[in-house]
Amino acid sequence: MVSQGKQVWSEDPDKLDPKSPIIKRHKILCTLPWRGFLVPSPGASLGNRSVVQNVSSILVFTLSGLDGTVENKYVLFSLTALCYNFVLLCNITVIFSITSDKCLHEPMYIFLCNLCINALYGTAGFYPKFMYDLLSQLHVISYAGCLIQIFVIYSSALCDFSTLTVMAYDRYAAICRPLEYHSEMTNHKIVKFIIFSWFAPLFCIAVLVLLTSRLALCGSNIEKIYCENWAVVKLACSSTTVNNVIGYIVLVVYFGHAVLIVGSYIQLIETCRKSKESRYKFMQTCTPHILTLLNVAISLMFDVLYSRYGSNSFPRGLRIFLALDFLLMPPILNPLIYGLTLTKIRKQMLQECKVQDYKTDEQFLSTGHQTCEHLTHYLFPPPTLNWYDKISKFFAVLH
Repeated sequence: MVSQGKQVWSEDPDKLDPKSPIIKRHKILCTLPWRGFLVPSPGASLGNRSVVQNVSSILVFTLSGLDGTVENKYVLFSLTALCYNFVLLCNITVIFSITSDKCLHEPMYIFLCNLCINALYGTAGFYPKFMYDLLSQLHVISYAGCLIQIFVIYSSALCDFSTLTVMAYDRYAAICRPLEYHSEMTNHKIVKFIIFSWFAPLFCIAVLVLLTSRLALCGSNIEKIYCENWAVVKLACSSTTVNNVIGYIVLVVYFGHAVLIVGSYIQLIETCRKSKESRYKFMQTCTPHILTLLNVAISLMFDVLYSRYGSNSFPRGLRIFLALDFLLMPPILNPLIYGLTLTKIRKQMLQECKVQDYKTDEQFLSTGHQTCEHLTHYLFPPPTLNWYDKISKFFAVLH
């Protein structure tokens, strides 16, 4: 897609014939927004037999992960649209259930609400573009759009992990130190935790995207169905040492998150062995957290391993699944796990459904009652007085 390593030799550029093949080719390349083009460097000499330096400029990337899916594109589009609507429904339902009930305005449920909001944020960076590509003949994305997609998708993934770390600390404080829990988990501290769960991922991914944007690229083909940071870095012509170092630092930081989670659960298990009430509380509130944590961690591990060490020899279906796993599974399973296992949320969701059904039934019965009255009045009109009865009544009044 990009012209690489090609040189244009010319005499004085002002004397070039406009109809020459070089000028025609340059015009064609400039009219195609996804092509590379040749730009003379500011200090280049244009004397006899001088070289115009070649600088590749990537304006559009090609996403080749969807190649070969043309035959099933409508089926895939229908399944993807159904999946995205299901993600929106599940997460918005949990968010509305928590925000509408004051009894659920507790730290654990507030962090869960933050997890669902982050799921909406992350899926918005992938599903609309993916559905558009399924129906499009050209699977391309602009350079700026690619960097934005990287930022949104991976900041959302890291935000999931940060939120789960905060939730693990919350469960540790609630079960291991129940007497100090309410004095420790104040509203001010909850706000700090939420800011941390968003600021740390946004900052880390912003640094990685800025480092990627400074690289000179020698290609424009990304062998995935969405933009991924390491896939863009592999296209670089220059050294990527700084990108690798910062990337490993981010991995170490979030490995530290995992150590904190494991440490908190070791303390939780030791505490729960001493009390039956603690064991019940652990099973009720920590089980969904563990399932969600495993879901997110395994999905991210698949994505990292596939990005770094994946091979094109894998079947196409397996490659698409590995690419979609962390974008598909956590946003769907997280609200389902919490919605089905946490009693308060489940009761609130069922209560909302019952209230809506009651309102609908009441409106239906009221409308039906009015309709029956009109129909009865039309079929069986009330009796009216004829002239003989009116005259008889008149004389009776006079008498």
